[in-house]
Amino acid sequence: MKKLLKVKPLQHLHDEANDDEKGLKRTLTATNLISLGIGAIIGTGIFVLTGTAAAIHAGPAIVLAFILSGVGCALAGLCYAEFASMIPISGSAYAYSYATLGEFVAWIIGWDLVLEYLFGASTVAVGWSGYFISILKDFGIYLPPEYTASTGTKLINVPNEGWQTLTTVLTERLSSTHVDINGLQTVTALFNLPAVLIIGLLTTLLVIGIKESANFNNIIVLVKLVVIIAFIIFGFSYISSANWVPFIPERIIDVNGHGHYGWFGIVSAAGVIFFAYIGFDAVSTLAQEAKNPQKDMPTGILGSLVICTVLYILVALVMTGIVNYKELNVPAPIALAIDKTGAALAWLRFPVKLGAIAGLSSVILVMLMGQPRIFFSMAKDGLLPEVFSRVHPKFKTPYITTILTGVVAAFFAGILPINILGELVSIGTLMAFVIVCIGIIALRRSKPELHRPFKTPWVPFVPILGALICFLQMLGLPADTWLRLIIWMLIGFVIYYFYGMKHSKVRKL
Repeated sequence: MKKLLKVKPLQHLHDEANDDEKGLKRTLTATNLISLGIGAIIGTGIFVLTGTAAAIHAGPAIVLAFILSGVGCALAGLCYAEFASMIPISGSAYAYSYATLGEFVAWIIGWDLVLEYLFGASTVAVGWSGYFISILKDFGIYLPPEYTASTGTKLINVPNEGWQTLTTVLTERLSSTHVDINGLQTVTALFNLPAVLIIGLLTTLLVIGIKESANFNNIIVLVKLVVIIAFIIFGFSYISSANWVPFIPERIIDVNGHGHYGWFGIVSAAGVIFFAYIGFDAVSTLAQEAKNPQKDMPTGILGSLVICTVLYILVALVMTGIVNYKELNVPAPIALAIDKTGAALAWLRFPVKLGAIAGLSSVILVMLMGQPRIFFSMAKDGLLPEVFSRVHPKFKTPYITTILTGVVAAFFAGILPINILGELVSIGTLMAFVIVCIGIIALRRSKPELHRPFKTPWVPFVPILGALICFLQMLGLPADTWLRLIIWMLIGFVIYYFYGMKHSKVRKL
């Protein structure tokens, strides 16, 4: 038990961070880190989940849901910021757990983070594919539908609309056009080629260099921010305050016994849109590549969170002000809001699609960037094979783990049905947040004398509240998601027992 709970000495972590010969290249500034944080956060949430959560759970009060979920992430973010400034090494929550709670907990969190970064990249790549295909259609380019969606997806050829998923047809088309599905041409998707190609492209970019990847991310973050801000500014004139009444719709129970709206609806919406905030913690995986991690890491983590929360709130206000919340349960709610303004904002439709593609591209990039650095840290500790810790002699990037991550992510995105991975990503991330919050309390008690360039305020209240909010959101996820998490962790325990325990370098210190 002592070996399982043995912590990694902080001095050992600092020595690794300062190893210029075998370490990673320090090139990232605070601006780069904020941009990477925004790149990871703004994506599926703002372009898709906002409308769904408003229509089903909270109504116009989706704004309050964003604030609630943002507060939970901010509390965890404060804990991340203290760790990142104190332990400036690649590995994120894995490295923090190793230094505070011991090897076994560190393995759990490292394996758990694979769910967030690896499967998260696959999931978002499929969303990227959908927007990309939509833009191609605007230019009269049509790819075979069998090769543009997740395996097993049923696609239907709707008149004047082209190929649509069965879910889209049922939720959007039948209610207004009464299309007979049985009389339409259907196919079943075999392979998602665009999703595989975007992962391959971004993986290549990440192998070439972290600075090049950060510069590319800066460009696409700028594109999506311009689009989002344009929607807020120009859409503000078309808001009808009548759509905000009632701001918190009265609680109702549907025929299936599911509750909607009211204060409980706001809490439910907060759990749903939590996925919209996933990604800020990926900034902490880059601590070993930051020029001044003690100062820049807290700025990158908290700065990106604040900017994205403000944008989420403004987009939600404009969207629900233009469109009645009951109509927002569609895959592209921002596009619907633009359509509701008529010809006035028609020019903004294409930029919105372009912004969505840029947003999802940056999310994939940061997810693919974070995962190899987790493997890199675990391999440096001996818990994974040494080959995972190799750095490219020219580019100074963890190229083997980057390529491996890209290949596996592309496999999941292109071959397997991944509709359940969104919830898996959420539960994996929430578990990481809980452990980081607990770790702050543990380290404050065990090593109060340590130098902390950034200190989480009001300890232990902030980390306790952060852990509780995140754990409550975990409890709100379906039982089958918990089952899949347990199965995934059991696989990780087997790897740890047969390899990690025998090769751990920390146990030999």
